[in-house]
Amino acid sequence: MISEHHILTGVSGRVLVEKPPHEGPFPLLLGFHGYGRSAEDELALLESLPGSSSWLRCAVEALHPFYTGGGTCGASWMTSRNRERMIDDNTRYMDAVLSDLETAYPLGDILVYHGFSQGAPMACRAALCCSRRPSGVMLLGGDIPPECRGLGRMESVHIARGDGDRLYPREVFERDLKRLHDEAVPFVQCDFHGGHEAAPEYLVSAGGFLARFSGG
Repeated sequence: MISEHHILTGVSGRVLVEKPPHEGPFPLLLGFHGYGRSAEDELALLESLPGSSSWLRCAVEALHPFYTGGGTCGASWMTSRNRERMIDDNTRYMDAVLSDLETAYPLGDILVYHGFSQGAPMACRAALCCSRRPSGVMLLGGDIPPECRGLGRMESVHIARGDGDRLYPREVFERDLKRLHDEAVPFVQCDFHGGHEAAPEYLVSAGGFLARFSGG
């Protein structure tokens, strides 16, 4: 007879933080990368958002690294195996990241999560499940997980998709828009010309969303 055991162990997570040149308190922009990507990739994306230089920019790397087909090191947030356990692990991870940042930096009241591709569901889960309530959530090329409820806790959402994105189909995008509408969540819809990557049109729209919070 085969039985399955789950052993709780400590795993170190990797986080990259870029501090503004001026004195705090800082608004916090916290990003989650896509499948097979790294914290460096997400930080570069956060840096490309107009106006983000005045924010404390933080890119969190997933806990499951692997070598990609190209031989580079990437990471994954989770797979379908033990999905609920991985969600719980990631939620604890995000709360630990927030606690560390609050100790290390002078943070203000503003917190915006940014998620790209597989990182978009992570941004949703962090917004809904972590101890600190966000000011807004930015989703690029990734969906709102089906199990997520009470979307109003996101406060305000910027949701974007390239018209040629095959990994985030149009019908899933429209389903997410309907969910936000049905739960009366204020959102900005960004349809841009491109595929499964940020395009210049997206960056302009995303920068405008950030400016709502920073006064830029």
